[in-house]
Amino acid sequence: MVRSIAWLIIFPVTAFGQIRISPQWMDHMVLQRGKPVSISGKATPGATVQLSFSGKSASVRTGKDSSWQIRIGPLRANAQPADMRITAGKDTLVLKDLLVGDVWLCLGQSNMEFPMRNEAHYAEARQNITRGPVRWYNPTYVGKGIYNQLFSDSLMQLIDNGVFYTGAWQRCDSASLADMSAVAYYFAEKVTASAGVPVGLVHLAIGGAPLETFVPKEALLADSAFSQKVWGNWLRNPALPDWSRERGRQNRGHDTSAGGPAHGYKPGFAFEKGLRELTGNPVAGILFYQGETNAQETARVAEYGRLFDVMMQAYRAFWPGVPCYFVQLSSIDSSGYRSQLWPQFRDEQRRILQMTPNTGMAVSSDVGARNDVHPTDKRTVGYRLAAWALHDFYKFGNVVPSGPLVEKAVYRQGKIILHFKWAEGLAAAGGALLKGFSLDGTHSAPASVHGNTVEIPSSAKPAFVYYGWQPFTDANLVNAAGLPASTFRIRIEP
Repeated sequence: MVRSIAWLIIFPVTAFGQIRISPQWMDHMVLQRGKPVSISGKATPGATVQLSFSGKSASVRTGKDSSWQIRIGPLRANAQPADMRITAGKDTLVLKDLLVGDVWLCLGQSNMEFPMRNEAHYAEARQNITRGPVRWYNPTYVGKGIYNQLFSDSLMQLIDNGVFYTGAWQRCDSASLADMSAVAYYFAEKVTASAGVPVGLVHLAIGGAPLETFVPKEALLADSAFSQKVWGNWLRNPALPDWSRERGRQNRGHDTSAGGPAHGYKPGFAFEKGLRELTGNPVAGILFYQGETNAQETARVAEYGRLFDVMMQAYRAFWPGVPCYFVQLSSIDSSGYRSQLWPQFRDEQRRILQMTPNTGMAVSSDVGARNDVHPTDKRTVGYRLAAWALHDFYKFGNVVPSGPLVEKAVYRQGKIILHFKWAEGLAAAGGALLKGFSLDGTHSAPASVHGNTVEIPSSAKPAFVYYGWQPFTDANLVNAAGLPASTFRIRIEP
């Protein structure tokens, strides 16, 4: 059964005789364990609606407005599929093949969207596919893959009438695997293998999407630094990334409406059409791989960490304390791509770890592609996100979640000493010469590992130390877990 979350605006619920249920409820889905879940819909006024699932049952009388809502749980993780049965009068609705586990929201742009069929390890993954405890909601969306041209009249009609994401929950199998987010799949593969808990992936990434589309509009309006992002027609708003506005004009023309046309890049749009209806139920956490669109202008780079924090504060109003594990932008050469600001952007993402609690960052600069903004090794990235989840969320204390993260730089007796978190076993990858350090952001500086620190000789104290400060970097500092250090710029203490 294919449904669109956004259809809720047009058709409030999906009908089964007297019983109608909100459209995010589907066969094969995963329900979040550990917290109560709420199921809602419509039925004949005054009718008694009864629900049974996983050994729990509840009933409620439908209100005068035909609405009903039943709350059950908390539910225990269960990898054995079960049906949810809902009755009202003589009618029965059955949601089939449901699991209980952890639901992860997978958000971002094209590198999160990047499908398994194009991933470097796809053939191997198909041979060893994780079945059973992994499910996903992997919808298409209006405008997917349409570049440098106007949407057709039919697509414009759909999106203007409120339809955006359209899809259904699917089992993990060889048929559904090809089109699933590779990063999300490898995350789930590692988590289920290690934690033994069913995983449900809700994949709402949009190729090329700016961060602003995932931030609730009301959160932008409430913040004095970002309220201008929702002023006037978004296609002409200089507070938004240039690239996304240009793509919007290519798809929707020079729309002159007050707020601008419906589009996946419009501020708040992805949240409204994909996430809003999910806020009534719990999730385990958020996986985020986004930034290429916001990394092309100095002003957009400088504000990114603060904007990300506003987004997470808004999300945590709906899902208190929800963790977010995100991917730091990779490496790409600037000769064929506008990546000149990527070092600054990667450093801005690093600062999110300090600014926004309960976050983790997967470094990916060592698996970048010199001439391709879409590196094909997504397995490494998915596994690194999983390491954060296994350490922080699933409490596997033996899992190292991160590569070295710089904490301070001090100048002592003709040398700069760099201290790191997650520094056990510092080394140059593969036993090579240590590379990537600079005292001016341009020229290489010799550096060497001394225990859990790195030392750089310098006859005078410079202002900063830089690491990985090229769009395509060969920086190679890792820890004993083989995880790479983040790009950084840090001021040197006296």
